[in-house]
Amino acid sequence: MGIVRRVSEFLELSAAGPVATLTINRPAKRNAMSYDMWSAIPELLAQVSADETVRVLVIRGGEHFSAGADIAEFSTLRRGAEGAAHYGEAVYNGERAIARLDKPTIAAISGFCVGGGCEIALACDIRVAAADARFGITPAKLGIVYNFTSTKALVDAVGPAWAKQILFSADLLDAATALRIGLVNEVVESLDARVKELSEQIAGRAQVSVRGAKKIINSITDGGHEDDFVRALYAEAASSADYAEGVTAFLEKRPPRF
Repeated sequence: MGIVRRVSEFLELSAAGPVATLTINRPAKRNAMSYDMWSAIPELLAQVSADETVRVLVIRGGEHFSAGADIAEFSTLRRGAEGAAHYGEAVYNGERAIARLDKPTIAAISGFCVGGGCEIALACDIRVAAADARFGITPAKLGIVYNFTSTKALVDAVGPAWAKQILFSADLLDAATALRIGLVNEVVESLDARVKELSEQIAGRAQVSVRGAKKIINSITDGGHEDDFVRALYAEAASSADYAEGVTAFLEKRPPRF
């Protein structure tokens, strides 16, 4: 997947070694998400899932991560209850494709991360922000009710009290506040360098452990309990090449080669 692939005019998928990058590239509209862009995400994420050489996905913008929805479509594609429902389905499918990807995801956030941009970021496993990042979820400015799965992701990240303040007020939060309330994992001065370091670190770990951890954590946040699927993950790990290499490397006092 070394070459850039496009399914949408404004979304680019590329890879460098085991790290793939999905870039939102619509600078003229501060990376606002259109219906076509949301609709393209599931196919792009399916490519990432199917590529065995890819171990981590980074989602990023440019000057801005994403300023949210393409407002021009509110009077066309999103007009009326039927249009809004059809549009909402595309948003839901795009967000779920990110959240359900079987590989770790990192949102690299700069500039505005608002509305649908925040939805994308919250669907990722880890969020790393530049100091200039600004966050907001603004359906209260538009007369929209934020959907259940994305609201749950917000509550899981920041708790119910802050989720209410964010959704009720529709205010923008600075990066320091986002860090303090748990909306992001880190705020850094050099976003590109830190995301490269973190993504390569995760890609270098035992993937049977990383993917198993993601499945279990997602099950916990969905209200699950230890059951047969978790015990199957334990058994898979114990019989994996990663486990054999990890134990051998430990005994030989050398870094493991996963």
